[in-house]
Amino acid sequence: MSTLTGTAVVFDLDGTLVDSEPNYFEAGRRTLAQYGVTDFTWSDHESYVGISTQETLALWKERYGLAAPLDTLLGDTNRRYLELARASTRVYPEMRKFVELLAGDGVPMAVASGSSPEAIEAILTGTGLAAHLPTVVSSDEVAHGKPAPDVFLEAARRLGAAAADCVVLEDAAPGAAAAHAAGMRCIAIPYVAAQADDPGFATAGLLLRGGQAEFTARAAYDWLVASAPAS
Repeated sequence: MSTLTGTAVVFDLDGTLVDSEPNYFEAGRRTLAQYGVTDFTWSDHESYVGISTQETLALWKERYGLAAPLDTLLGDTNRRYLELARASTRVYPEMRKFVELLAGDGVPMAVASGSSPEAIEAILTGTGLAAHLPTVVSSDEVAHGKPAPDVFLEAARRLGAAAADCVVLEDAAPGAAAAHAAGMRCIAIPYVAAQADDPGFATAGLLLRGGQAEFTARAAYDWLVASAPAS
């Protein structure tokens, strides 16, 4: 019997399983440039890490005075992103090891992401992760994106798991806050190191301030075992 019987693991996708932020930055930069905004920087992009594409574009409409309808902006940005993602998306090696370790142990797993269903499918299929992660929830499918708990609660429902038995892996403060709001434990791996002190990360059961450079599959697995609720 697995030492993790009764535990389910829910992964954020972007910045957690895969380093997709460079592609999101480039897709967003091209969309903004189309409407005359040419000074969007990586530093600007970092402030939107962890927020869904749709919510990001709604904020940009207001901030930059974009005249195009939100649906048009979303369609343009998602199309650009998918082109980039299909061409190249890197899986973090230790995350791949962790997924394979959990799969070998029969641990139920899901992906819960702010990306569109099409983007999630393209990345999981293209990276080979889809074989281990068939259960997927996009924030497009629930009422509210992170930091609301909706996407994680829906993932738990589809896995047939209680929220208290779920552990979330997240790279962004809104996602860590969403995990806490869902009543789930959280391993936080900040994508932006400077944001490690964000209050959203304060409730994480395990906070790896060094981000992916500090994450190892074995240490994460051992933490899961040590922190599992007594049965």
